Amino acid sequence: MDYFLVSFFLIQYVRSSLQTATSLPEWDRKLLIGRYISIALLATYYITDSPDWYSWLWHIFMVVVLFILYTKEEFRSLKSVTQSVIPFVVVSILNDVVELAAPKFHDKYHDWLDIAVAFAFILCFVIWFYARKQQNILLKEREDRMREEAASKAQKESLEYLVTERTMELTAQKEQLQKTIDELKSTQNQLIQSEKMASLGELTAGIAHEIQNPLNFVNNFSEVSVELCQELEEEVDKTSISDDDKDYIKGIIADLSQNQQKITHHGKRADSIVKGMLQHSRTSSGEKEPVEINALADEYMRLAYHGLRAKDKEFNAALVTDFDPNIGKVLVMPQDLGRVFLNLFTNAFYAVAEKKRMLTEAGKLDDYRPEVKISTKMFAGKLYIRVTDNGTGMPDHVKAKIFQPFFTTKPTGQGTGLGLSMSYDIITNAHNGMLDVETVPGEKTEFKITIPIG
Repeated sequence: MDYFLVSFFLIQYVRSSLQTATSLPEWDRKLLIGRYISIALLATYYITDSPDWYSWLWHIFMVVVLFILYTKEEFRSLKSVTQSVIPFVVVSILNDVVELAAPKFHDKYHDWLDIAVAFAFILCFVIWFYARKQQNILLKEREDRMREEAASKAQKESLEYLVTERTMELTAQKEQLQKTIDELKSTQNQLIQSEKMASLGELTAGIAHEIQNPLNFVNNFSEVSVELCQELEEEVDKTSISDDDKDYIKGIIADLSQNQQKITHHGKRADSIVKGMLQHSRTSSGEKEPVEINALADEYMRLAYHGLRAKDKEFNAALVTDFDPNIGKVLVMPQDLGRVFLNLFTNAFYAVAEKKRMLTEAGKLDDYRPEVKISTKMFAGKLYIRVTDNGTGMPDHVKAKIFQPFFTTKPTGQGTGLGLSMSYDIITNAHNGMLDVETVPGEKTEFKITIPIG
């Protein structure tokens, strides 16, 4: 029972402390398997007449668990907790070794050995208790810091409101600058079209990579279908067909049917990619159409990702989606909204790639995992879209200019400074919505799109 309690609570402590269900899903599944193994060992011990050597299964199981937790970088932050279990495992193994090698000595001093095991057992939970207490203290400090940041943000918004009032006093100069602005708008429209063509080049690279996978499926399953047909012909050509042969032929036919369904599925996938390319290259009609927002966002997210992958084969990032399944189709301009998605995703992937490059050069990469997330929600007659990345973030002076035409932080030749300006115009003017950004320098950036769906 003591081994079960230690293994069960250790695994549960690791899962809750690191939130493995969301941050480390692969390890979370393995930890769950370990928990089930410990339950199975306990049940087997009590249900069956377990031999004396059965405890060695527990020893092996606990040694494997400790080895994984102690050596893997993912669990490095919990190394002290892992170390707290080692004395218990060592004393338990030593107890069984002494009982096996020197039974008389064990009979004489087994009380002291049992006391050592019990002390090590209690020590595990005492250390876990203090570790959890320390974690709660750190969590409280983090919450206090977040409250201070919220208060600071409220003060900042108040100052921005005062600045806006002062800005209104300068609107009298607008008429004098109107003529110059009209000329700049004409030039801007020409450059926007150039930006669209540049975006199309990015998109085409992503499509070329993305379409290869469904085409491979088509080719592979076609070849398998030909082989299955040949086998079917060999069976039919037999002079007499037994029931077993009939069942075998039916199995082949079922496989053929399944292959055909997969061919159809991936053929449609390739078709949707081509249609997305054509929609992006066409000039917007200016008319709203019913569109599956979740599918549109997911498509452009992957196209932007593979567009960057086409230029940098070593780049990898986690693509996270949190879609509201109740959104359905929404009246929007699909070509224009697709360009907005492409611009936001391209910037997000650039930010995480740049952060990874800087951390690598500084030798501080550690466990940084580039991640870009898209989430959608709809309530109160409005569609809310969030594009978040854990990249370089932006300082305040950059954030203030991020939607201005021709403003860019990218090196020369990598950006025109019109992508976000065009996106802002599409959301605010074409869709009567809002496009805003929140950022923490060095940590994250979140673009927030709000579109009324009246």
